[in-house]
Amino acid sequence: MNRRSPSVLFFATVVAALALYGGRESVQGLPSPPDQAIVHVLNRIGYGPRPGDVDRVRAIGLQRYVDEQLHPDRIPDSTLTARLAPLTTVALSSREIAERYELPTIEARQERKQNAADAAANPSDPPVVDPVQQKANSLVLELGEQKLLRAVYSERQLQEVLVDFWFNHFNVDARKGRDRFMVTEYERDTIRPHVFGSFRELLGATAKSPAMLFYLDNWMSTDPNGPHPEFRPPAMVGGRHGGAMFLPIPQRPLGPGAPGVKNGLNENYGRELMELHTLGVDGGYTQRDVTEIARAFTGWTMPNPRQGNGFTFDPRLHDPGEKIVLGHVIKAGGGESDGGKILDILAQHPSTATFIATKLVRRFVSDTPPPGLVARVAARFRDTHGDLREVTRTILMSPEFLSPETFNAKVKTPLEFLASAVRATGADVQDALPLVRTLQQLGMPLYQCQPPTGYKDTAGAWVNAGALVSRMNFATRLADSKVPGTILTGDGPTNELALRLGGPEFQRR
Repeated sequence: MNRRSPSVLFFATVVAALALYGGRESVQGLPSPPDQAIVHVLNRIGYGPRPGDVDRVRAIGLQRYVDEQLHPDRIPDSTLTARLAPLTTVALSSREIAERYELPTIEARQERKQNAADAAANPSDPPVVDPVQQKANSLVLELGEQKLLRAVYSERQLQEVLVDFWFNHFNVDARKGRDRFMVTEYERDTIRPHVFGSFRELLGATAKSPAMLFYLDNWMSTDPNGPHPEFRPPAMVGGRHGGAMFLPIPQRPLGPGAPGVKNGLNENYGRELMELHTLGVDGGYTQRDVTEIARAFTGWTMPNPRQGNGFTFDPRLHDPGEKIVLGHVIKAGGGESDGGKILDILAQHPSTATFIATKLVRRFVSDTPPPGLVARVAARFRDTHGDLREVTRTILMSPEFLSPETFNAKVKTPLEFLASAVRATGADVQDALPLVRTLQQLGMPLYQCQPPTGYKDTAGAWVNAGALVSRMNFATRLADSKVPGTILTGDGPTNELALRLGGPEFQRR
């Protein structure tokens, strides 16, 4: 029997879907089921259609559109660049952010402590708004603004969806201590560059990210039997014995809690690395594997989080003994490479392929991932050694992705709902901060999901009476041009528009 290529199956499914649903004109810029397959694709691999998008995709063809989205580097995005220009903090390094935002916050906190007695002596004085604290808090708000603007205006829609997906997969909470000052660099330099690359490279980038090291406490994980002497060959300078003489290397200060370093082994990262990042909770690991992995990652730290420093490996804090993880023996004395070997083992494990395939299929296809598609995507993950572009392509070219049963089958998260509403109306966002605050009211504060599981991507997490009323209220305000900073252009029946945006069909993708 001849096998049809993915592109042939994709085309056949599109034709069947269009034949089933036919086409109608859009109302007020909102596509109403013409080209429902096109609307489905725009909703699933992006944040919904804008006025004119359905016509444009119809003109070039769905397959070409999907191919373009899989290669975002080929898509010009100058409109978004101009929108992001005023958001100056999103381009700063963690070190720059520490110098400009964290250190002044620490100094202000110390000053407040000194003035605490005066405040207690005068309880009737009104509370003073701390401008330094407000400035520090603005970091996360501005990061939220850039995320919303990217969702609304970027031509690289699939890339933005995947950045959100993978950030959520490797979640960190900006509210945890110093992560507020690290999360900007984490999303920009750790997540974004790898969403179409190798899963192993993405996994390694997150493992060494200061944001992840801090969030899951691995930067403080040390061998309880340490600190150990640092075994490194001494420096050589000109002298006797063959033209060289040896000098001792000055010992750098011990971290992370010097002097003494009594932090001990921390298993948080080892556990979440397997349960949430790779194998999944049913991936076949044991508590011993958690402990052994924690031992392998001792010494993966950062010198001083307050200064915005990056990853470093400190051999004096590392457990140098032999480890056995998932049946693999990691010989003693490997140093930093112990952690790298763990990442190799986990990235290549069959359970990881299935776990990642299941999550991606759940995101793009159905809350109940079709087992056959999951199996094919997992196989593609294994065959390509975790090539995320090819894994994503397998999903988007599958018959299941374009099956009419999947149309409007998933509930939008608050981010998806809000971004798609703004896109559908063609509104002009001149100030995204009110939209960021609206997301907080809708129960999805950006970069502030506390558990390492990230926000859920299933209907049960977002469907309740209060949430739907809040969405309807936002739709009414948007249709009446009452959202501060967002201007609705053009004339039209705002009541009808509000009903469409707040109605049950628009809540789904």
